[in-house]
Amino acid sequence: MADQTEFSEQRIRLALGRLLTAAVDASGRAKCDVAADARVHKDALRRVLQGERSATLGEALRILEASKTLPRAHLLLFLVCGEDQAIDWMQSDLAEFFEEFSAEFPLALQRSLGDQVGDVKPRWAKGAANRVARLLSDHIMELERKDEFLGNFIAGGREQAHV
Repeated sequence: MADQTEFSEQRIRLALGRLLTAAVDASGRAKCDVAADARVHKDALRRVLQGERSATLGEALRILEASKTLPRAHLLLFLVCGEDQAIDWMQSDLAEFFEEFSAEFPLALQRSLGDQVGDVKPRWAKGAANRVARLLSDHIMELERKDEFLGNFIAGGREQAHV
């Protein structure tokens, strides 16, 4: 069970403010432009970013979107892993991967497991996550090997053409 101070309003407000500040800063956009696009008053945005005011879910999503980030990915990372992970993956391919993976995974489970979806045990989550990560790592290594082989093959063909 989570520590109740972990979910205190002040702690969440400060952490979300930190995430949103990182998004606004990474965007390179002026805060007043982000506020206008997010349909949030500039003073309200300032207070949200400083952790003085709680952002609504809609405001947080609009601020992230106006900051040119992936709103759902970063809020999901924020909720599941905390603001540090969400900030670390700010404007990265990993964030885009996470957003698409998070949307597709429940559907893939349902397709693959069908009626057995109810048999999934929570204790399997860490092992399954590690296995998916290993499969992804193996896939990346295989693609790199194929790219290297193809590069060597093409380079070898050019060398023979010059001889």
